[in-house]
Amino acid sequence: MNARPSAAARRVQTAALWSASVIGILLQGGCSGMTPREKNTAIGAGVGAVGGAVLSGGSAIGTVGGAAIGGVIGNQVEPDKK
Repeated sequence: MNARPSAAARRVQTAALWSASVIGILLQGGCSGMTPREKNTAIGAGVGAVGGAVLSGGSAIGTVGGAAIGGVIGNQVEPDKK
């Protein structure tokens, strides 16, 4: 049994890592005027897109579907009230 991932799997993992890094950097600077709910929606969409891309092998439908689901979940998450 071959324990090393295939070249295609490594490309998908590398693309997902770069995408997550770029999204993280953009979100840090671009979210200063957003409400907590808007921030949660954007973060959920970004994480969902990366997850959808990884799980679907990089297909556009999987990426968009993951972003949509992540955005909805992020929108419904309430920050802790203190």
